[in-house]
Amino acid sequence: MTFMLNEILYNISQYGYLAIFLLVFLQEVGVPSPIPNELLLIFCGYLSFTGILNLPLVLLLVLAADLLSSGILYVVFYFFGQFIFRNKPRWLPISEQKIDRLTQKLNVSGQSSIFIGRLTPFIKGYVTVLCGLLRISPKKYLITALVTSIIWTLFYVGGGFLIGPYWNLISKTDISFDKTLMIIIGTIILIFIGLQLHKTIFQQQNKTT
Repeated sequence: MTFMLNEILYNISQYGYLAIFLLVFLQEVGVPSPIPNELLLIFCGYLSFTGILNLPLVLLLVLAADLLSSGILYVVFYFFGQFIFRNKPRWLPISEQKIDRLTQKLNVSGQSSIFIGRLTPFIKGYVTVLCGLLRISPKKYLITALVTSIIWTLFYVGGGFLIGPYWNLISKTDISFDKTLMIIIGTIILIFIGLQLHKTIFQQQNKTT
C-alpha cells in the first residue's frame, strides 16, 4: 500500500492538480487503476491536511472530474448503450451479469438504488452506465449525480483531512487494498459520529447554562 501511495504522491508532485483530475476522471469512465478512487481521495485529503495540497481546490477538481466522467458515461450509454453491448469488445470492463443484477435491484428499489449505488465503492460507475442504458430521465439523473458527487467528494476528501493525525498508523497496515479502504471508511464514519456527538453534547451544555 505504501508503495502505491508513493506513486500517487510522485504523480501529483510531477503533474500537480492535473494528476488528481485525470486519475479520478479516467477511473470513473472505466479505465482500470491499481488503486480505488476512494483511497485516492482520502490520500488527497491527507495531503491537504499536511499542507501539500489546497483543500478547496482538491474538492473542486474531484467534483468536476466525477461529474464530467459520470455525465459522459450516462450520455454514451443513453444513446449508444444497446449498440455497445451488442458489439462489446473484450477489453470493456463491464460485465453483463453485473448489469443484470443491478437492473433487478433498481427495479425493486427505484431512485434510492441509484442514490445508494452512486455512493458505493466499486459499483459507482456501473450504476451510471445502468442509468444510461435504462434511459433514466436526464433531469432526474443530473440531480442525483450532482448530490451524490458532492457527498462522495466531501466524505472521502474531507475524511482524509480528518484522519490526517492518524494516517501513519493506518497506512502501515499490511493488508489488502479492499480491507484497508474499509478500515479507513470505518474510521472516517467514527470520526464523523464522534464530532456530531461532541457538537450535540456541547449544544446541550450551553442550553443548560
